[in-house]
Amino acid sequence: MGCGTSVATETQGKIVEPDDSAKTPCPALTMKAAVLIQRWYRRYMARLEMRRRYTWNIFQSIEYAGEQDQLQLSSFFSFMLDNFTQLNENGPDLISQLLDPVVDPWLGRETGYNLIPVPESYSGPRLSFPLSVSDTNSLLGAFKEQQTLHARYVLQLLYENKKLLKQMPNITHLSTSYTNEITICGDLHGRLDDLLLIFYKNGLPSAETPYVFNGDFVDRGKKSVEVVILLLAYLLLYPDYMHLNRGNHEDHIMNLRYGFTREVMQKYKTHGREILQLFQDVFSLLPVATVIDGKILIVHGGISDQTDLDFLSSIERHKVKSALWFPRRSLEKLDIDQSQRQMKRGRSTASSRPSSSCSHSKNQRTPNQRKRRLPFLDSLSSVAPPLPLQHDLEWKQIVDILWSDPKTQEGCSPNIFRGGGCYFGPDVTQRLLTRHGLQLLIRSHECKQEGYELCHGGKVITIFSASNYYEEGSNRGAYIKVGRELVPRFYQYQVSRTTRKLTLTQRVRVAEGSALKALKEKLFSHRSELLSGLQQYDHKNTGNVSVSDWAQVLESVLRLDLPWRTLRPHLARLAPDGSVEYKSCFEDMESGIPLPQVTPNMAETLFRYRTDIEIIFNIIDKDHSGLISIEEFRHTWHLFSAHLGVDIDDRAIDDLARSIDFNKDGSIDFTEFLEAFRVVHKLENKDQQLNEKIDGDKYS
Repeated sequence: MGCGTSVATETQGKIVEPDDSAKTPCPALTMKAAVLIQRWYRRYMARLEMRRRYTWNIFQSIEYAGEQDQLQLSSFFSFMLDNFTQLNENGPDLISQLLDPVVDPWLGRETGYNLIPVPESYSGPRLSFPLSVSDTNSLLGAFKEQQTLHARYVLQLLYENKKLLKQMPNITHLSTSYTNEITICGDLHGRLDDLLLIFYKNGLPSAETPYVFNGDFVDRGKKSVEVVILLLAYLLLYPDYMHLNRGNHEDHIMNLRYGFTREVMQKYKTHGREILQLFQDVFSLLPVATVIDGKILIVHGGISDQTDLDFLSSIERHKVKSALWFPRRSLEKLDIDQSQRQMKRGRSTASSRPSSSCSHSKNQRTPNQRKRRLPFLDSLSSVAPPLPLQHDLEWKQIVDILWSDPKTQEGCSPNIFRGGGCYFGPDVTQRLLTRHGLQLLIRSHECKQEGYELCHGGKVITIFSASNYYEEGSNRGAYIKVGRELVPRFYQYQVSRTTRKLTLTQRVRVAEGSALKALKEKLFSHRSELLSGLQQYDHKNTGNVSVSDWAQVLESVLRLDLPWRTLRPHLARLAPDGSVEYKSCFEDMESGIPLPQVTPNMAETLFRYRTDIEIIFNIIDKDHSGLISIEEFRHTWHLFSAHLGVDIDDRAIDDLARSIDFNKDGSIDFTEFLEAFRVVHKLENKDQQLNEKIDGDKYS
């Protein structure tokens, strides 16, 4: 009997016909089921997209807040220079060398690197100059095998690049008539795997494969040294086909916060200082822009309504060692009465929103303290010297090129979230393109989820080449290829050893968890300020406030511009009446090592400025032993607290110094100090186990 034949069957003497209606579903029911499944899927994807977007917003807001903090730290350096008599005798030498370093006689000798012996036991690449293809190939192979280039070759490589870059113009002009295509890459931020993948997919730099790397080679990633050495090696090998623009992270003050300085000192303990000095020189000599066929302008950040390419071509770019260091000659012209501390706390003043102001009596400086400060980079728009010096104008041109971002609104305004550069609108873009006969602006500077983004009617392209920038799976990397027709083509990729194994939901969950963790740490570091603001709405001291009041206080204190109502379920519990139990925001966090001698006010200040203090202490620790004297600690903290307007008395500072001198030898182990003031998530392990169980159940 064949399958599917329609025949009668006999069961217990009865004739039974097959029920065809049971085999063929009703079309109406089928359609209804399909519609329900489609609705469910759309709702599911919409919720997933919402989670992805607020995760992205958290990452970006915290990143920009950190950049504002770095700009404030450069203000602290200025404060230390202006008040150096309060430091010990090593103080002024320390900070002045950081900002305006005196050239070491050793560094002035062109053959100084020859004095460094390379031991026979060294198994890494041995370079010979001028470089050859075999040298760059050996570098590639060594870095893939986790080897480190010897300090002698690093110094010689930097010397040779310094000589080469001195001969290069501020704006590099390229032509596609000599090659088929030019490849343009964005931020790499120490991601060696991304650079190697680009070379694998697109080819190594050569006459047939020219490249433009658009700044931010270093910081954040763990392989910044290897990335920048490879780029500089190819620049020496193919100076006509390898082109490097300066980014805002090719800056020695930015490097203090974001890891490059620390990485160099860890990998080159003996000659780290000389290497960092040469990197500073090389970074300041990098060209600031590239123009292809007179039609495509490539800069790292963007432009402003004051950007003038002709003027930019004529400036002495090497004088701007750091875009964060405002020319000191102009400080005498500035009389700024607003408190530096107001700008720091919660970004609730002009540093984040020019129209807003918030003052607290305890944050005001005493009359004998100097009011002059190093302004934010964007404050130049509101506080301009009556007759700007030439050096100031040059500095402003470079700041705008390195730090600016595009916006959809017309006009040009201070970049309030980064704290430096400008927001430039479509009209600003069009005016500059028209004035110089250009048709396209390519820039980097901002992480994009797909690796690139078009705006201003397609006249501005953002390209970002560091994939997984915020978290594993958070974004793709991309690069652009431009041929003689000057039509950009985009190539995307994602470096990942684990992302491909995860579902979309799992990738979103991983990134979301990391973002929420960082956001909770931000809440914890502003605990007293948040509680003070929330208690103003808790008139009956119930510990509860409305959702709208809760969201309003968080935004007014943190100034992160986040969807707080959407994030509320991840940050705080609701009471039975629908109000927010605001103290639940801090329940699952605690300090790393409890120190009973430290007051809550002091502890919170240390949590909030932990990164700034780490940078300052790393400067003080000249021999990088990880130890600083108690006296150095006291002097630095006195200045730091006075500069910020933090109301902490001398006794509290002395108690803190004694409490972290664990072995009572008069020195402070800075690693233990940082561990004591680290936010620990008490529920982190519990959440991780729960997620692993959920994922395991899903695939079991």
